[in-house]
Amino acid sequence: MQPAVAAQNATVAVLDSHRQVEESVRRLHQSGIDLSKLSVVAKDRRAEEQVVVHYGASGQARYWGEFGPFWTGMWASLSGWACLVIPGAGPILVAGPLGGWIVAALENQAVFGGLSALGAALYGLGIPKDAVLRWEAAVQMDKLLLIAHGAVDEVGKAREILA
Repeated sequence: MQPAVAAQNATVAVLDSHRQVEESVRRLHQSGIDLSKLSVVAKDRRAEEQVVVHYGASGQARYWGEFGPFWTGMWASLSGWACLVIPGAGPILVAGPLGGWIVAALENQAVFGGLSALGAALYGLGIPKDAVLRWEAAVQMDKLLLIAHGAVDEVGKAREILA
């Protein structure tokens, strides 16, 4: 696990495993962090090697594949979700509001020239471009990003928990 790094109103932790993400989300929630202020981003692992399905059932997002319980749980817990195929990055899964921000970044692509849709959304949170590039590379290396955003005091509390 790499230490959490702060942006203006966001902090990002780079985690090695789905279990670390689950534990971190649980700790953040137990300390009073609003789950609607959290997002998780990861490459859809092994999507080229096996059948992977993203679907809706009974008003909930579901994932069928090796990490089904993880993604179905994240999508049920965090506010919003997205499954994207980004050129150069491949299939990316998002739980939390970052999914909507990525779509908004796609609509304003010219504003963030040179960044992918994921990078543009992170940059739009106030994250410096050099950190954005590092985190995009981390996702490509099968790391998971856990992002907390919000008021400065909330982000500071989340940063302490994730450190």
